[in-house]
Amino acid sequence: MFKKKEQKIVDAPNGQKGKVFSTVGKTVAVIAGVIIAASLLFGSIYSLKENEYAVITTFGVPQVEEEPGIHVKVPYVQKLNKVPKTINGFPIGYDAETGEAISKESFMITRDYNFVNVDFYVEYKVTDPIKYLYASENPVGILKNLTQSYIRDTIGLYDVDSVITTGKSEIQSSIKEKIISRLEAENIGIQLVNITIQDAEPPTEEVIAAFKNVENAKQGKETSINKANQKRNEDIPAARAIADETIKTAQATAEERVNEANGQIARLNELYAEYQKYPLITKQRMFYETMEQILPDMKIIIEKNDGTTQTLLPLESFADFGNTQTTLSDTDETATSTANNE
Repeated sequence: MFKKKEQKIVDAPNGQKGKVFSTVGKTVAVIAGVIIAASLLFGSIYSLKENEYAVITTFGVPQVEEEPGIHVKVPYVQKLNKVPKTINGFPIGYDAETGEAISKESFMITRDYNFVNVDFYVEYKVTDPIKYLYASENPVGILKNLTQSYIRDTIGLYDVDSVITTGKSEIQSSIKEKIISRLEAENIGIQLVNITIQDAEPPTEEVIAAFKNVENAKQGKETSINKANQKRNEDIPAARAIADETIKTAQATAEERVNEANGQIARLNELYAEYQKYPLITKQRMFYETMEQILPDMKIIIEKNDGTTQTLLPLESFADFGNTQTTLSDTDETATSTANNE
């Protein structure tokens, strides 16, 4: 096909040959222009998401764009780099995809010269996208190296028991403070968000089992302590309430008895004053009152003495005398009359 067309062009007259070349050149130029225009158009427009920074570099001068949406830049003059705002992370001591351990990162020695495998996960975010891109060649790599260095230094300050069981929170906080201070000094546009111990265990199965037993014993101890504290918190308020109630009851009883004693004292004082005035009459009255208290069923009948009768004190028999009455003797008549007159 191509040879035949070429043959025709060769055999065509000179005028027609020039027209053909002119048409082909215009077509190629139009296509090239369309391609260039399209590339310029698409190269000048970019979109920015809410979780991204855009760093636009114009003749070596960077500028940050944070507004999400469609933006325009000058193609081939301005260079675009997008930096994520989101929190990112990386593991230390294991592969995030396969989960396999990386011994050279996780294998460490403790203060008491024991070996331990410790895995960490580091979270970070970009705070200054310009410094993140241009202040260092690999800021994430720098962060990882710093983290590994501070992890080994910090683990070496603790014994193996603290690393595996009780000291994890303290170790994490110490490493985090050191890394944050160092990143502020380096000023590479990246900030540590958090560092977490994912796993910590001895390198052998026997030691792992021993430490698990220790951990279980400690958890049992803490559980027992918590139960004892709960029991104490329940029993102490109840005992205090009972004690308060007992004290209040005792105080009320004491006050009642004191008042009763004071009343009896006052009554005896009055009675003594009456006795000083009328001793015989007072004795008889005290006798009758006492008998009323001792023998509540005793009946005292007093009849007026009109010269033909006498005062009688018939008492019901204590020992099955029925309803008979006992008459006072003539010798007691005077005392009875005196009591009657009172």
